[in-house]
Amino acid sequence: MKANIGDWVIVRGHQVGEPARKALIREIHGTDGAPPYVVEWDDGHISTYFPAADAVIEAHPATGRPT
Repeated sequence: MKANIGDWVIVRGHQVGEPARKALIREIHGTDGAPPYVVEWDDGHISTYFPAADAVIEAHPATGRPT
C-alpha cells in the first residue's frame, strides 16, 4: 500500500450497517509512501496507523478532502 500526505484512508465497517471510518494522512513514516501513517480520524483523534486488508487509500492530493 502506498499513499501521499493528504490522501484518505477508508476503513470499511466490519458488520452490516457499521459505517466506514475515514482518516486523513498527516505523516508517512514508511519508505516510498508505505505505512505506518500518522492519521487524523474523522472524529479528530490522531494515531499511528498500520492499514489492514479492510483499508483502502483514496487519493485527494489537490484538496486533502474526500469527495
